[in-house]
Amino acid sequence: MTRTGYVWETTYGWADLGTGPMMPAHAAAGIQPITHHVAHPDTKRRMHELISASGLIDSLTPVRARPATREDILRVHDEDYYERIAAQSLLPKGGDAGDGETSFGHGGLDIALLAAGGALTAVDAVVSGAVENCYALVNPPGHHAERSIGRGYCIFGNASVAAAYARERLGVPRVAIVDWDVHHGNGTQDIFWDRDDVLNISVHQNRCFPTDSGFAEERGAGAGQGFSINVPLPPGGGMGAYEYAFDTVVTPALRRYRPELIIVASGFDASIMDPLARMMLRAADYGTLTRKVMDVAAEVSGGRLVCVQEGGYNPFYLPFCGLKVVEELAGITSGVDDAFAETLSGKGGEELMPHEREAVDHAVRLAGL
Repeated sequence: MTRTGYVWETTYGWADLGTGPMMPAHAAAGIQPITHHVAHPDTKRRMHELISASGLIDSLTPVRARPATREDILRVHDEDYYERIAAQSLLPKGGDAGDGETSFGHGGLDIALLAAGGALTAVDAVVSGAVENCYALVNPPGHHAERSIGRGYCIFGNASVAAAYARERLGVPRVAIVDWDVHHGNGTQDIFWDRDDVLNISVHQNRCFPTDSGFAEERGAGAGQGFSINVPLPPGGGMGAYEYAFDTVVTPALRRYRPELIIVASGFDASIMDPLARMMLRAADYGTLTRKVMDVAAEVSGGRLVCVQEGGYNPFYLPFCGLKVVEELAGITSGVDDAFAETLSGKGGEELMPHEREAVDHAVRLAGL
Protein backbone atom coordinates (compact mmCIF):
# COMPACT_ATOMS: atom_id res chain seq x y z
CA MET A 1 0.00 0.00 0.00
CA THR A 2 1.28 3.44 -0.97
CA ARG A 3 0.65 6.74 0.82
CA THR A 4 -1.45 8.40 -1.85
CA GLY A 5 -2.77 11.93 -1.52
CA TYR A 6 -6.13 12.99 -2.89
CA VAL A 7 -7.40 16.47 -3.73
CA TRP A 8 -11.08 17.24 -4.19
CA GLU A 9 -13.03 20.35 -3.27
CA THR A 10 -16.81 20.66 -3.47
CA THR A 11 -16.62 23.89 -5.46
CA TYR A 12 -14.87 22.06 -8.31
CA GLY A 13 -18.35 20.77 -9.02
CA TRP A 14 -19.73 24.31 -9.19
CA ALA A 15 -17.85 25.53 -12.27
CA ASP A 16 -20.39 27.10 -14.64
CA LEU A 17 -19.91 26.75 -18.40
CA GLY A 18 -23.32 28.11 -19.36
CA THR A 19 -26.28 26.37 -20.96
CA GLY A 20 -24.98 25.51 -24.43
CA PRO A 21 -23.92 21.98 -25.39
CA MET A 22 -20.27 22.86 -26.20
CA MET A 23 -20.42 26.64 -26.50
CA PRO A 24 -22.94 29.31 -25.46
CA ALA A 25 -26.49 28.78 -26.68
CA HIS A 26 -27.17 30.75 -29.88
CA ALA A 27 -30.75 30.73 -31.14
CA ALA A 28 -29.97 32.24 -34.53
CA ALA A 29 -27.36 29.54 -35.16
CA GLY A 30 -29.68 26.79 -33.97
CA ILE A 31 -27.64 26.02 -30.84
CA GLN A 32 -30.31 25.25 -28.27
CA PRO A 33 -29.71 25.57 -24.54
CA ILE A 34 -29.34 22.28 -22.71
CA THR A 35 -29.23 21.28 -19.07
CA HIS A 36 -25.72 19.81 -19.24
CA HIS A 37 -22.83 21.35 -21.13
CA VAL A 38 -20.59 18.57 -22.50
CA ALA A 39 -17.92 19.62 -19.97
CA HIS A 40 -20.35 19.83 -17.08
CA PRO A 41 -18.48 19.14 -13.81
CA ASP A 42 -20.72 16.17 -13.04
CA THR A 43 -18.14 13.93 -14.73
CA LYS A 44 -15.55 14.82 -12.07
CA ARG A 45 -18.07 14.84 -9.23
CA ARG A 46 -19.22 11.34 -10.19
CA MET A 47 -15.61 10.15 -10.18
CA HIS A 48 -15.19 11.50 -6.66
CA GLU A 49 -18.41 9.82 -5.57
CA LEU A 50 -17.34 6.43 -6.99
CA ILE A 51 -13.99 6.73 -5.20
CA SER A 52 -15.97 7.48 -2.04
CA ALA A 53 -18.62 4.79 -2.50
CA SER A 54 -15.99 2.16 -3.32
CA GLY A 55 -14.34 2.72 0.05
CA LEU A 56 -11.04 3.57 -1.62
CA ILE A 57 -11.19 7.08 -0.21
CA ASP A 58 -10.66 5.70 3.31
CA SER A 59 -7.15 4.61 2.28
CA LEU A 60 -6.19 7.96 0.74
CA THR A 61 -4.59 10.94 2.47
CA PRO A 62 -6.79 14.04 2.09
CA VAL A 63 -4.91 17.03 0.69
CA ARG A 64 -6.80 20.32 1.01
CA ALA A 65 -6.39 22.71 -1.89
CA ARG A 66 -5.39 26.30 -1.32
CA PRO A 67 -6.17 28.94 -3.93
CA ALA A 68 -3.28 29.72 -6.22
CA THR A 69 -2.03 33.25 -5.83
CA ARG A 70 -1.70 35.86 -8.53
CA GLU A 71 2.05 35.26 -8.37
CA ASP A 72 1.54 31.53 -8.95
CA ILE A 73 -0.52 32.20 -12.07
CA LEU A 74 1.83 34.83 -13.48
CA ARG A 75 4.69 32.33 -13.57
CA VAL A 76 3.02 30.84 -16.63
CA HIS A 77 0.33 33.31 -17.80
CA ASP A 78 0.50 36.91 -18.99
CA GLU A 79 -0.56 39.63 -16.57
CA ASP A 80 -3.08 41.11 -19.01
CA TYR A 81 -4.75 37.72 -19.36
CA TYR A 82 -5.03 37.25 -15.60
CA GLU A 83 -6.50 40.72 -15.14
CA ARG A 84 -9.06 40.13 -17.89
CA ILE A 85 -10.24 36.90 -16.21
CA ALA A 86 -10.40 38.68 -12.85
CA ALA A 87 -12.45 41.55 -14.29
CA GLN A 88 -14.91 39.30 -16.14
CA SER A 89 -15.31 37.13 -13.06
CA LEU A 90 -16.89 40.13 -11.32
CA LEU A 91 -19.56 40.55 -14.01
CA PRO A 92 -23.05 39.32 -13.09
CA LYS A 93 -22.89 36.51 -15.65
CA GLY A 94 -19.14 35.98 -15.75
CA GLY A 95 -17.24 35.88 -19.02
CA ASP A 96 -15.17 33.85 -21.45
CA ALA A 97 -11.49 32.91 -21.30
CA GLY A 98 -10.90 33.99 -24.87
CA ASP A 99 -11.91 31.40 -27.45
CA GLY A 100 -15.67 32.01 -27.35
CA GLU A 101 -16.27 28.51 -25.93
CA THR A 102 -14.64 28.62 -22.51
CA SER A 103 -17.36 30.28 -20.48
CA PHE A 104 -17.23 30.82 -16.74
CA GLY A 105 -19.79 32.23 -14.35
CA HIS A 106 -19.70 34.99 -11.78
CA GLY A 107 -16.87 34.18 -9.38
CA GLY A 108 -15.28 31.82 -11.87
CA LEU A 109 -11.85 33.20 -11.04
CA ASP A 110 -12.10 31.82 -7.52
CA ILE A 111 -12.84 28.29 -8.73
CA ALA A 112 -10.08 28.46 -11.35
CA LEU A 113 -7.59 29.60 -8.70
CA LEU A 114 -8.65 26.75 -6.45
CA ALA A 115 -8.17 24.28 -9.32
CA ALA A 116 -4.64 25.53 -9.96
CA GLY A 117 -4.08 25.57 -6.22
CA GLY A 118 -5.15 21.95 -5.97
CA ALA A 119 -2.31 21.05 -8.32
CA LEU A 120 0.08 23.16 -6.24
CA THR A 121 -0.85 21.53 -2.95
CA ALA A 122 -0.57 18.08 -4.55
CA VAL A 123 2.99 18.95 -5.59
CA ASP A 124 3.74 20.33 -2.12
CA ALA A 125 2.56 17.09 -0.53
CA VAL A 126 4.64 14.87 -2.83
CA VAL A 127 7.83 16.94 -2.84
CA SER A 128 7.75 17.31 0.95
CA GLY A 129 7.33 13.55 1.36
CA ALA A 130 3.99 13.84 3.13
CA VAL A 131 2.67 11.40 0.52
CA GLU A 132 4.39 9.29 -2.13
CA ASN A 133 2.06 10.28 -4.95
CA CYS A 134 -1.13 12.28 -5.29
CA TYR A 135 -4.26 12.55 -7.45
CA ALA A 136 -5.59 16.10 -7.82
CA LEU A 137 -9.19 15.80 -9.04
CA VAL A 138 -9.47 19.46 -9.98
CA ASN A 139 -11.90 21.37 -12.17
CA PRO A 140 -11.86 23.34 -14.46
CA PRO A 141 -9.09 21.57 -16.41
CA GLY A 142 -6.00 23.34 -17.67
CA HIS A 143 -3.84 21.90 -20.45
CA HIS A 144 -5.40 23.97 -23.28
CA ALA A 145 -4.83 27.31 -21.54
CA GLU A 146 -2.00 29.15 -23.29
CA ARG A 147 -0.02 32.03 -21.83
CA SER A 148 -2.46 34.69 -23.01
CA ILE A 149 -5.71 32.90 -23.84
CA GLY A 150 -7.94 30.21 -22.39
CA ARG A 151 -9.15 27.47 -24.72
CA GLY A 152 -10.98 24.18 -24.58
CA TYR A 153 -12.78 24.80 -21.26
CA CYS A 154 -9.44 25.60 -19.58
CA ILE A 155 -8.78 28.91 -17.79
CA PHE A 156 -5.39 28.44 -16.12
CA GLY A 157 -2.83 25.75 -16.94
CA ASN A 158 -3.08 23.81 -13.69
CA ALA A 159 -0.30 21.32 -14.41
CA SER A 160 1.87 24.10 -15.84
CA VAL A 161 1.30 26.27 -12.76
CA ALA A 162 2.31 23.31 -10.60
CA ALA A 163 5.41 22.55 -12.67
CA ALA A 164 6.62 26.16 -12.56
CA TYR A 165 5.95 26.29 -8.81
CA ALA A 166 7.97 23.10 -8.28
CA ARG A 167 10.83 24.57 -10.26
CA GLU A 168 10.89 28.12 -8.95
CA ARG A 169 9.59 27.81 -5.38
CA LEU A 170 10.47 24.26 -4.36
CA GLY A 171 13.76 24.07 -6.23
CA VAL A 172 13.04 20.89 -8.19
CA PRO A 173 15.67 20.98 -10.97
CA ARG A 174 13.75 19.08 -13.66
CA VAL A 175 10.04 18.38 -14.05
CA ALA A 176 8.31 16.27 -16.69
CA ILE A 177 4.67 16.51 -17.74
CA VAL A 178 3.12 13.43 -19.35
CA ASP A 179 -0.21 14.28 -20.95
CA TRP A 180 -2.45 11.33 -21.85
CA ASP A 181 -5.57 13.44 -22.42
CA VAL A 182 -6.91 12.63 -25.89
CA HIS A 183 -6.54 16.25 -26.97
CA HIS A 184 -3.20 17.91 -27.54
CA GLY A 185 -1.78 19.81 -24.56
CA ASN A 186 -1.32 22.97 -26.62
CA GLY A 187 -1.37 25.25 -23.62
CA THR A 188 1.38 23.36 -21.81
CA GLN A 189 3.43 23.33 -24.99
CA ASP A 190 2.97 27.07 -25.49
CA ILE A 191 4.05 27.83 -21.92
CA PHE A 192 7.20 25.70 -21.93
CA TRP A 193 8.07 25.95 -25.64
CA ASP A 194 11.46 27.57 -25.10
CA ARG A 195 12.41 25.99 -21.75
CA ASP A 196 14.56 22.97 -21.00
CA ASP A 197 13.71 22.61 -17.30
CA VAL A 198 10.29 21.09 -18.07
CA LEU A 199 9.96 18.15 -20.44
CA ASN A 200 6.48 18.07 -21.99
CA ILE A 201 5.20 14.84 -23.59
CA SER A 202 1.73 14.71 -25.13
CA VAL A 203 0.15 11.49 -26.43
CA HIS A 204 -3.11 12.38 -28.15
CA GLN A 205 -5.45 11.76 -31.07
CA ASN A 206 -4.09 13.41 -34.19
CA ARG A 207 -5.97 16.57 -35.24
CA CYS A 208 -8.71 16.12 -32.65
CA PHE A 209 -8.30 19.39 -30.74
CA PRO A 210 -6.79 21.77 -31.50
CA THR A 211 -6.70 20.65 -35.12
CA ASP A 212 -3.66 22.79 -35.93
CA SER A 213 -1.26 21.64 -33.20
CA GLY A 214 0.27 18.55 -31.66
CA PHE A 215 2.25 17.32 -34.65
CA ALA A 216 5.38 15.25 -34.06
CA GLU A 217 7.45 17.92 -35.78
CA GLU A 218 6.68 20.42 -33.00
CA ARG A 219 9.77 20.05 -30.82
CA GLY A 220 10.26 23.36 -29.00
CA ALA A 221 12.58 26.25 -29.80
CA GLY A 222 15.72 27.87 -28.45
CA ALA A 223 16.70 26.34 -25.12
CA GLY A 224 13.53 24.25 -25.34
CA GLN A 225 14.44 22.54 -28.62
CA GLY A 226 13.75 18.84 -28.16
CA PHE A 227 11.91 19.24 -24.86
CA SER A 228 8.44 19.19 -26.41
CA ILE A 229 7.53 15.69 -27.60
CA ASN A 230 4.27 14.98 -29.39
CA VAL A 231 2.88 11.56 -30.26
CA PRO A 232 -0.22 12.12 -32.43
CA LEU A 233 -2.05 8.80 -32.78
CA PRO A 234 -4.47 7.97 -35.62
CA PRO A 235 -8.14 7.85 -34.61
CA GLY A 236 -9.43 4.46 -33.50
CA GLY A 237 -6.44 3.41 -31.44
CA GLY A 238 -6.73 1.62 -28.14
CA MET A 239 -4.31 -0.02 -25.74
CA GLY A 240 -2.22 -1.49 -28.57
CA ALA A 241 -1.29 1.98 -29.80
CA TYR A 242 -0.98 3.56 -26.35
CA GLU A 243 1.18 0.80 -24.92
CA TYR A 244 3.53 1.02 -27.89
CA ALA A 245 3.69 4.82 -27.55
CA PHE A 246 4.48 4.63 -23.85
CA ASP A 247 7.04 1.85 -24.24
CA THR A 248 8.91 3.44 -27.16
CA VAL A 249 8.51 7.18 -26.52
CA VAL A 250 7.26 8.13 -23.04
CA THR A 251 9.33 5.77 -20.90
CA PRO A 252 12.61 6.20 -22.84
CA ALA A 253 12.18 10.00 -22.89
CA LEU A 254 11.62 10.09 -19.13
CA ARG A 255 14.63 7.87 -18.51
CA ARG A 256 16.79 10.09 -20.69
CA TYR A 257 15.62 13.33 -19.06
CA ARG A 258 15.55 11.97 -15.48
CA PRO A 259 13.03 14.41 -13.99
CA GLU A 260 12.85 14.70 -10.21
CA LEU A 261 9.07 15.11 -10.37
CA ILE A 262 6.57 13.73 -12.89
CA ILE A 263 3.17 15.36 -13.39
CA VAL A 264 0.53 13.48 -15.39
CA ALA A 265 -2.09 15.56 -17.17
CA SER A 266 -4.78 12.96 -16.62
CA GLY A 267 -7.67 13.21 -19.05
CA PHE A 268 -10.06 10.30 -19.61
CA ASP A 269 -11.38 11.35 -23.02
CA ALA A 270 -9.36 8.69 -24.86
CA SER A 271 -11.84 6.19 -23.44
CA ILE A 272 -13.97 4.22 -25.87
CA MET A 273 -17.18 5.87 -24.64
CA ASP A 274 -16.12 9.51 -24.78
CA PRO A 275 -18.16 11.81 -27.05
CA LEU A 276 -15.35 14.25 -27.94
CA ALA A 277 -12.81 11.86 -29.46
CA ARG A 278 -12.48 8.59 -31.34
CA MET A 279 -10.10 6.46 -29.30
CA MET A 280 -10.72 3.13 -27.56
CA LEU A 281 -9.11 2.87 -24.14
CA ARG A 282 -10.90 0.96 -21.39
CA ALA A 283 -10.80 1.64 -17.66
CA ALA A 284 -8.23 -1.12 -17.03
CA ASP A 285 -5.97 0.43 -19.66
CA TYR A 286 -5.68 3.61 -17.61
CA GLY A 287 -4.51 1.51 -14.70
CA THR A 288 -1.85 -0.04 -16.95
CA LEU A 289 -0.65 3.38 -18.16
CA THR A 290 -0.48 4.55 -14.55
CA ARG A 291 1.68 1.56 -13.64
CA LYS A 292 4.04 2.33 -16.52
CA VAL A 293 4.53 5.91 -15.34
CA MET A 294 4.87 4.78 -11.71
CA ASP A 295 7.59 2.30 -12.67
CA VAL A 296 9.70 4.92 -14.42
CA ALA A 297 9.03 7.40 -11.60
CA ALA A 298 10.45 4.85 -9.17
CA GLU A 299 13.60 4.76 -11.32
CA VAL A 300 14.19 8.45 -11.92
CA SER A 301 12.21 10.63 -9.50
CA GLY A 302 12.10 8.67 -6.27
CA GLY A 303 8.50 7.76 -7.08
CA ARG A 304 7.42 11.43 -6.93
CA LEU A 305 4.31 11.52 -9.13
CA VAL A 306 1.31 13.86 -9.26
CA CYS A 307 -1.75 13.31 -11.45
CA VAL A 308 -3.78 16.42 -12.29
CA GLN A 309 -7.26 15.96 -13.73
CA GLU A 310 -7.87 17.22 -17.26
CA GLY A 311 -10.73 16.28 -19.61
CA GLY A 312 -13.19 13.44 -19.96
CA TYR A 313 -16.81 13.89 -21.01
CA ASN A 314 -18.70 10.64 -20.47
CA PRO A 315 -20.36 10.87 -17.04
CA PHE A 316 -21.05 7.13 -16.98
CA TYR A 317 -17.60 5.80 -17.84
CA LEU A 318 -15.15 8.41 -16.60
CA PRO A 319 -15.60 7.41 -12.93
CA PHE A 320 -14.47 3.84 -13.67
CA CYS A 321 -11.42 5.08 -15.59
CA GLY A 322 -10.46 7.43 -12.78
CA LEU A 323 -11.00 4.78 -10.13
CA LYS A 324 -8.48 2.47 -11.82
CA VAL A 325 -5.83 5.20 -11.85
CA VAL A 326 -6.26 6.01 -8.16
CA GLU A 327 -6.33 2.31 -7.27
CA GLU A 328 -3.01 1.83 -9.06
CA LEU A 329 -1.46 4.87 -7.38
CA ALA A 330 -2.53 3.58 -3.96
CA GLY A 331 -1.74 -0.08 -4.62
CA ILE A 332 -5.25 -1.04 -3.54
CA THR A 333 -8.05 -2.88 -5.31
CA SER A 334 -11.37 -1.45 -4.21
CA GLY A 335 -13.37 -4.43 -5.43
CA VAL A 336 -15.44 -2.28 -7.78
CA ASP A 337 -15.08 -3.63 -11.30
CA ASP A 338 -15.64 -1.84 -14.59
CA ALA A 339 -19.39 -2.23 -15.00
CA PHE A 340 -19.07 -1.69 -18.76
CA ALA A 341 -16.20 -4.11 -19.40
CA GLU A 342 -18.31 -6.91 -20.85
CA THR A 343 -20.30 -4.54 -23.06
CA LEU A 344 -17.09 -3.02 -24.43
CA SER A 345 -15.20 -6.27 -24.95
CA GLY A 346 -14.48 -7.31 -28.51
CA LYS A 347 -14.88 -3.82 -29.95
CA GLY A 348 -11.24 -3.54 -30.99
CA GLY A 349 -8.28 -1.41 -30.11
CA GLU A 350 -6.31 -4.02 -28.20
CA GLU A 351 -3.88 -4.79 -31.04
CA LEU A 352 -1.28 -2.43 -32.49
CA MET A 353 -2.12 -1.72 -36.12
CA PRO A 354 0.54 -1.07 -38.78
CA HIS A 355 -0.50 2.56 -39.34
CA GLU A 356 -0.39 3.18 -35.59
CA ARG A 357 3.11 1.72 -35.36
CA GLU A 358 4.20 3.95 -38.22
CA ALA A 359 2.86 7.08 -36.48
CA VAL A 360 4.63 6.24 -33.21
CA ASP A 361 7.86 5.30 -34.96
CA HIS A 362 7.85 8.70 -36.67
CA ALA A 363 7.68 10.36 -33.25
CA VAL A 364 10.48 8.10 -32.01
CA ARG A 365 12.76 9.16 -34.84
CA LEU A 366 12.10 12.86 -34.34
CA ALA A 367 12.70 12.57 -30.60
CA GLY A 368 15.98 10.72 -31.19
CA LEU A 369 14.96 7.81 -28.99
